[in-house]
Amino acid sequence: IQAAWNLKTRALTEMVYVDEIDMDQEGIAEMILDENAIAQVARPGTSLKLPGTSQGGGPSPAVRPVTQSGRPITGFVRPSTQSGRPSTMEQAIRTPRTALTARPITSASGGYVRLGTASMLTNPDGPFINLSRLNLTKYAQKPKLAKALFEYIFHHENDVKNALDLAALATEHAQFKDWWWKVQIGKCYYRLGLYREAEKQFKSALKQQDMVDTILYLAKVYLRLDQPVTALNLYKQGLERFPGEVTLICGIARIYEEMNNISSAAEYYKDVLKQDNTHVEAIACIGSNHFYSDQPEIALRFYRRLLQMGVYNCQLFNNLGLCCFYAQQYDMTLSSFERALFLAENEEETADVWYNLGHVAVGIGDLNLAYQCFKLTLVNNNDYAEAYNNLAVLEMRKGHTEQARALLQTASSLAPHMYEPHFNVAILSEKVGDLQRSYTAAQKSEEAFPGHVDTQQLLKELKEHFAML
Repeated sequence: IQAAWNLKTRALTEMVYVDEIDMDQEGIAEMILDENAIAQVARPGTSLKLPGTSQGGGPSPAVRPVTQSGRPITGFVRPSTQSGRPSTMEQAIRTPRTALTARPITSASGGYVRLGTASMLTNPDGPFINLSRLNLTKYAQKPKLAKALFEYIFHHENDVKNALDLAALATEHAQFKDWWWKVQIGKCYYRLGLYREAEKQFKSALKQQDMVDTILYLAKVYLRLDQPVTALNLYKQGLERFPGEVTLICGIARIYEEMNNISSAAEYYKDVLKQDNTHVEAIACIGSNHFYSDQPEIALRFYRRLLQMGVYNCQLFNNLGLCCFYAQQYDMTLSSFERALFLAENEEETADVWYNLGHVAVGIGDLNLAYQCFKLTLVNNNDYAEAYNNLAVLEMRKGHTEQARALLQTASSLAPHMYEPHFNVAILSEKVGDLQRSYTAAQKSEEAFPGHVDTQQLLKELKEHFAML
């Protein structure tokens, strides 16, 4: 799991700290094809792309941080949220030719064996199956072998083009009566970004055979097309045919959470637990909702339940430490964070733990410790905008105005969707008499968080001052 937390906004002097944030930054790629284009101004509650169209029921950015796309930070990192971001250079240069290299396939081995057997030739240094030599038409006529071969090509070799060709030949051989092949063609179209074609294939497969997996794939298509209401209706129709199906209920909860309707999401997560009381995602999300609702003691019970179930990672101990701190169980706070640091698998996770320790230090009033923790956060992750903002607040308390301004400029450039750096720049500029820069920054803060009362008050005072001039 990957739980995301935040602290209630605390002010030192007139400047504000950034609420604590974790790593679930997700987004949907822009669709360029006209067939997949969406309305630029969506109706309220019908879009996941536009942050201002969500219906009520969710907390403000002052309570629960949001991603750059405007969605609330979730309590769980879900499949496909990291799509489009290769973690290694090998993944970045990978092409559909093979799974391991971007170089074109040569025919060096073709002179030693017959062409028919070369496709299935296996050697220690070469591929398991040489896809360039496969006679797809021949294998498509053998249904049992064709299905296994498709799974290998699609999932192992990541060769969507050849997989789609095989699926098309196989479904033609089956006289378009095999629903399984229609689902596979839909998966290939989805991977290629042809969402409307994928929708047609999934719908056709559902008419032949009602399956939960097909419903889930079709809902993914609608979410990629930015049609969450259609996906919700599809999930609810599926629940009528498959009552109590956990994956469908969880899908509804995820959409409500992405639409910032946290109360409805929590109800559906509770329904998930009624069917499966060991569902990690539901437990984590309910726990995070209780934490954001000023109920750290109840959140602590949910995360202890995860610990009892055998979940043992950095994120869980990170959240346990925060719950213990806000539930005033100080004896367990530092030991939980210590265990989280021990279990951190990469520098980003280590940076999050040090950032949270910095907030604990702010809470107990040890600002020197907080300064060191935020510095260690930047050592592990130099792009941590929230740490830059909070270091600027501490520098301002020391009277280092220029250093604070530089840190705030870095924070606002790294995370323009956060309101705290803009507001802090406005406060700092207003104090030194740069009213124009203060007004510009306050406008950016209001754009990021329209309901921030302090920003509105500052804008009002600046406008009155400009009117006097």
